[in-house]
Amino acid sequence: MAQSTPTSESPRPVRRRRFSPLTRRILFLNMAPPVILVAGLLYLDDYRNTLIDNEFASLVTQGRIFAAALGTAATVVQQPGSVSDGAADDEERLSREIAPTILRRLVEPTRVRARLYSGDGELIADSRVLGAAGVAVEIAPLPPPRPPSDPLLAAFNAAYDFILNWLPSGADLPPDREQPNALLHELHEAEAASRGEIGTALRARATSGRPQEAKMTLYAAVPVQRFKQVLGVLLMTTDSREIENSLRAVRLDILQVFAAALAVTVLISFYLARTIARPVRRLALAAERVRRGGQVVAAGIRASGPLTGRAAIPDMSARGDEIGDLSLALGDMTEALWRRLDAIERFAADVAHEIKNPLTSLKSAVETAARVQDPARQRKLMQVILDDVSRLDRLIADISDASRIDAELSREETHPTDIGRLLATLVDIHGADDDPGAPRLSLELAAPEELIVPALEDRLGQVFRNLIANAISFSPPRGTIRILAVRREAVVEVCIEDEGPGIPEDKLEKIFERFYSERPSGEKFGTHSGLGLSISRQIVTAHGGSIRAENRRDAGGRVVGARFLVRLPVS
Repeated sequence: MAQSTPTSESPRPVRRRRFSPLTRRILFLNMAPPVILVAGLLYLDDYRNTLIDNEFASLVTQGRIFAAALGTAATVVQQPGSVSDGAADDEERLSREIAPTILRRLVEPTRVRARLYSGDGELIADSRVLGAAGVAVEIAPLPPPRPPSDPLLAAFNAAYDFILNWLPSGADLPPDREQPNALLHELHEAEAASRGEIGTALRARATSGRPQEAKMTLYAAVPVQRFKQVLGVLLMTTDSREIENSLRAVRLDILQVFAAALAVTVLISFYLARTIARPVRRLALAAERVRRGGQVVAAGIRASGPLTGRAAIPDMSARGDEIGDLSLALGDMTEALWRRLDAIERFAADVAHEIKNPLTSLKSAVETAARVQDPARQRKLMQVILDDVSRLDRLIADISDASRIDAELSREETHPTDIGRLLATLVDIHGADDDPGAPRLSLELAAPEELIVPALEDRLGQVFRNLIANAISFSPPRGTIRILAVRREAVVEVCIEDEGPGIPEDKLEKIFERFYSERPSGEKFGTHSGLGLSISRQIVTAHGGSIRAENRRDAGGRVVGARFLVRLPVS
């Protein structure tokens, strides 16, 4: 046996979620701009380059001062004939005994490392190396004391390093492979200093990943000169710890501001989601209760008059925004839906009642005809059967027409309709009747060019045919039926008057109810279904107009006929 598969028309219940997708979207859209902005601010490439340039300028300035002091106080005159090339002239050179002491004294207040090379590239002195009795001892600066372990600080440092590693670097730096006794020719920036110029270089340090660890080394090579003679090269180096600390401080300030802004953004996002997503969800759940026909269980449900106790929509009109307008629209739609359902139930009951009457008469006539042997009575019963069948046929046709009107009026598009031309056509059709005793139709149009309304012409013609037929049935022989059409501001008003007996005052509204029939005394029973005026009001109301009935009276207050007024908007 094949299993049935659910169709797309199957109702889908509203899913209950812990975290609304709309809230997630609002949160993401509100958080994305500050996150992108802070990512751009954390990059700080221009600021970093400025700090590097300033550090280079400071390093070069210190190098110039140190080089000038060495060139003045650490030089000795080489005696003639003591050089290997046999030069006889005196020549100045850097003293291997005096230069290390002076260099260490100059560098001591600073945090830089200074190395002094002779003119032929030999290392003479290193500020981090102490020599005594042929033993060299390298001085290494102690790292700053580590603060006590703090989980929050550790988490922040890890997050900071992660963000910093995620950000693109401003340049691809060569690695710093500094050796304790590096030769001058191994450092290309020293070549410029050998020519009497300033040379600089920036290299990347190998880091262990510890926070606040320097990631770069800055090199500055300055010539040591005496009377414009290059005696050697002073190589100044320092790490980028101060640059990193400055960047870290700025980024920390940015992150603090960002954290506060992000917290405010998240709170605003949740508030916004609460004011949007939650009411929308309430409306969705209420709509689901309406679909299921559930009972009103929540406070604030719209329910008035006969709708009390039925599922309806929460009233959010006090919000004064689009969601409040949506709740009003859904509430009005729900009330209209319940009224439509009530009308359908009443219509079904009325149809069953109206069809039952001719069916009962038809059944009785058929059963009696089967037992009666008298031909005259049989013919009379057969006439009753034919009348009942005709009545059923008219009744079913009118019921079918009435049931199609709503769907047709909601589906079809209206077009500009000339009311004057439509009424003139109906009057001409009636004028073709050769019956000398038929009532006469008189048409009076005021400014026909202004009698244009948006409408379904066929349905509007059905309304006027019903009203004219109704006036004809109540008019005396050779009476006059006046049809007047005039525009009053934004409304076209059509008036149909007859000279009949009028309408009982207590029936002026009842005649528009379904299956109610107030017919002339001489008319054959069952000729009309009682749906004509009801259908007419249904059509006129769907066009945004109104229809009503009243009695015509003479100067003495006596009823001299009936009048039907149809009012239709021009736009």
